[in-house]
Amino acid sequence: MRLTEQQIQTIRLSTAELAGAQARVRLFGSRLDNAARGGDVDLLVEVDEPVDNPALLAARLAARISWAMAGRKVDVLICAPNLARLPIHEMALKEGRLL
Repeated sequence: MRLTEQQIQTIRLSTAELAGAQARVRLFGSRLDNAARGGDVDLLVEVDEPVDNPALLAARLAARISWAMAGRKVDVLICAPNLARLPIHEMALKEGRLL
C-alpha cells in the first residue's frame, strides 16, 4: 500500500469527522500496488445510516484529504443503505483494504 501512516491517519480522522465515528474507509485501486507509481487515491466510505447528500459528503471528504495530501487527486465513493450499489462499489468492497 502506497500511503504513509500519517496519510492513513488523516484519512481516518477526516472520515470520522465528516461521515461519523462508525464509518469505515477502504483504499482500493492503484495505491494498493506497491510496484506502481503515482495515481490518485481511491477510497470507499461505508456508513450504516442513510446519507442525505452523498455527493456533498464525497466532495467534502475528497477536498479535505486532497488538501492534506498536497493536492493529490482523491476519489471518494459512498456506500450507504439508501444508495444503489454499482459494480465499482462491489469491486472496492472485495479488493479494497480497510484503513
